[in-house]
Amino acid sequence: MGLISNGTTLLDAGAIDSGVATGAMTLLSTATASNSSTITFNSGINSTYKEYIVKWFNVHPNSNDQQLTVNFRDGSTAYDATKTSSAFRVGHAEDNSGQELGYQTGQDVADGTGIQSIHYTANQDEASSSGILHLFDPSSTTFVKHYIIVNSADRTSCEQQYIAGYCDVTAAIDGIQFGTNVNTIGSGTFKLYGVK
Repeated sequence: MGLISNGTTLLDAGAIDSGVATGAMTLLSTATASNSSTITFNSGINSTYKEYIVKWFNVHPNSNDQQLTVNFRDGSTAYDATKTSSAFRVGHAEDNSGQELGYQTGQDVADGTGIQSIHYTANQDEASSSGILHLFDPSSTTFVKHYIIVNSADRTSCEQQYIAGYCDVTAAIDGIQFGTNVNTIGSGTFKLYGVK
């Protein structure tokens, strides 16, 4: 259906899909962790989409207080794009013994190439982490590449991690890699989407 105003066609039926953002998500890839050292998306991240989303579901670590991490590739083979980010966390204990809201100085990055920490997760049977990463305009060779992360995890409390940052490189970002600070990702599902 086109857009018509006062009898004049402003956009025909096919014009909406030819560059105007619609918000439609296209599943590009799915990866399942099984004692995996990393989960990597290294194809399909290009100029086709202005936004890429990765969702992860019930990521369970192999050791206690294992940290889920992410990093980005900027055209080379290494996942070490320079980043700057901020992080804060909110939480509420299962037994109502405590609440928190605070900046996480150990999980931000200041013009560094190291990993972006997402969250520590316990390895009790029911513990897991689920979240979402938004990466904006990764193919730009002019501007920094912004990202936003929201993660929910269980460590005998409900904890939400909020991270905002950017890859401070002029090269395009063409890969995303999830990992851990120790051991491996025992289980979990990761899905990469392109957003129109």
